[in-house]
Formats: sequence, C-alpha cells, structure tokens
Amino acid sequence: MDDLVKAGGGGEWSRRRFLLQTAKFSALAFLGSPLALAELSVPATLPDPKSNHILMLGDWGTVTEPGQQIAVANAMKRWVSENSIRPDALLMLGDNFYGEMPDGVNSRRWITQFEQMYPSTLFPGPAYAVLGNHDYETFRGNKVEAELAYAKQSSRWTMPRRSYSVKLPNENPLLTLICLDSNIPGSKGYDLWPWSFVLTRQQHDEQQQWLEAELAKPRTTAFLAVAAHHPLYSNGQHCDNPKLIAQWDSLLRRHNVDLYLSGHDHDLQHLEFKGHPTSFVISGGGGAELVGWTTQPQERGPWGLRALGFTDLQISKEEVLVRHIGKDATVLYEFKKPVNIMERS
Repeated sequence: MDDLVKAGGGGEWSRRRFLLQTAKFSALAFLGSPLALAELSVPATLPDPKSNHILMLGDWGTVTEPGQQIAVANAMKRWVSENSIRPDALLMLGDNFYGEMPDGVNSRRWITQFEQMYPSTLFPGPAYAVLGNHDYETFRGNKVEAELAYAKQSSRWTMPRRSYSVKLPNENPLLTLICLDSNIPGSKGYDLWPWSFVLTRQQHDEQQQWLEAELAKPRTTAFLAVAAHHPLYSNGQHCDNPKLIAQWDSLLRRHNVDLYLSGHDHDLQHLEFKGHPTSFVISGGGGAELVGWTTQPQERGPWGLRALGFTDLQISKEEVLVRHIGKDATVLYEFKKPVNIMERS
C-alpha cells in the first residue's frame, strides 16, 4: 500500500498541507539558503493549460503488475482531461518493457502497453524514450533493437538513436532535452547478468564525446535537462551510482544543467545538493513493483515517496514547475525551478 496521505476531507487535506509545508521548510534549511535554485511549494497551484506540459514516467512496461500500469495510465488520462491539458510530449524514462518480447517490433505489447495505454487522442505529441536495464534483457529477442526499429514506423514513439537531443515545444522552444543511454559498462554490474548486456566500450565512448559536444553548444532555450534511466543520486533501493557520478556530475555542474530526469528506482523523488545547479528528479512509479528506501527521504531530500505515479513538467519562460502526481490523479508534491538569469543573459 502506498505510504501517502490521500486528499479527501478537510482534515486529511490539512494534514497533507502540513506535511508538505514542513518538507518545504526542512528542505530549504537543508539547502542552506532561502534563495535556493529550486523553490519548494505545497500543491496549491492549479495546472495551467496554456503552459507547455511534458508528462514523464519510468519503469512502466511491467509484466507481473499489469494493474499498476493501468492505474497510472488512467491517472494520466484523468490529469490531462480534468485540467484541459494538451501535453506537448511524453518522456518514457526506461524499463519500457520488462520480460520477454520475442516478436520484437511486431509484438502485440506495442499496442496493449503503449498505443492503447497512452492513446494519441489524449497524448498526441511524441513519446521520447530512453533505454533502461530491463530493455537490455535478452530472454528471447533483442528489445533494444525492437525499440529503435519501432521508432522508424511509429508516429509517436521517438528514439532515433540510443542518445539524442530535442528542443521542446516545436514552436518557440523553452527546453533543450538531452536523452542518454545510462547502461554503461561496469555500471552496477548489469553487464554481468547472463541474460543482459550494456553499451559496448565504443558506443559508450562515442556517447560521452557526443554529450560533451552537445553540452558545449550555446544555449538557445531557457532550460536545459538531461534524461536517462539510471539516477546519479537516489535514496531508493539502487542507491547512488558512482560510475555515472564520475562521468556526468561534473558536466552537469559545468554546464549549469537545470534538471536531471530519471527512473530506475520504483518511487518518486526530488533531490537537491547545496551549491549544485541541477535538480535531480526521479519518476519511477509507472507500474512496476514498488521498492523500499536505503536512505530515508527526510535524511537526504527534500522529498521522496514510495508511490505509483507520474510527473508533469509545466514549462514557461520563467520557470519549470515539477509536479509528482499519484495514481489517484492528485498532486503529491511540487517544486519550482526558476530560470537561471545568469545563464540566459
């Protein structure tokens, strides 16, 4: 059962506001300054249908918990319908398909777990996808090649390469999104699984060179985000990833990346570190089995919740408002990331 306080009567709502307001003040103290880059808030603001929205979720293509994926997908449908939101895009944060997919690009799972689960009538924009460790499983068939191939015939599923960048929205873009493959050699031992594989050393080196060149380009949008399946930092079951920290953290700092977006841990999190320009957002509640903490969120946060759900990035010229939303389509937590004036000037 999700360890969250459901919105309902006045008493429960007041308790939720109290808990989140407490989290707000605790987090600001943790960050050490009222002028922190991420401005925390209780969920008191209504979503703006006139703003640009990107909905993101990770760890969704489950085999053993189909009801959980359906519950989160239904919450996404309610969220956009009840708030008159027309999302610019979906961001699929990896572990897109657990288990076997022997028919590859022709698998029925494309219809049942993607096309029908997140219908184009409500989510018409592209679905930008990154690869998770379960996408690299090879029980029967190669799911990585299937996902790359499906992008060539789909009007929405978008994965032109293992790593790529896009600017969103298409007209007057506000966000540069760099999508990466975090299945790198030697990371967390996944390349030792007999049924799995990771990037080759050459693919890894080419991606790293490409990433450094991409980040070095002059910024043309108000915000810059990097997305990959594996977090650099996490309070969840998988903990911090020293290999990714060694390779990517200095780049995030040097280029003032606003957001690092990931899944992998089956929960919802927001992490901040004093002096770090990047807010770390984990959205791994898309449907797979929920797991526990290795570090309690109140010890290193500002926030985390073991819950099914997804995340809405509401983007304007002045800020990105990040909302974690539960399976009942209500806001569990939100924070604001204001534009970096120094970077924009």
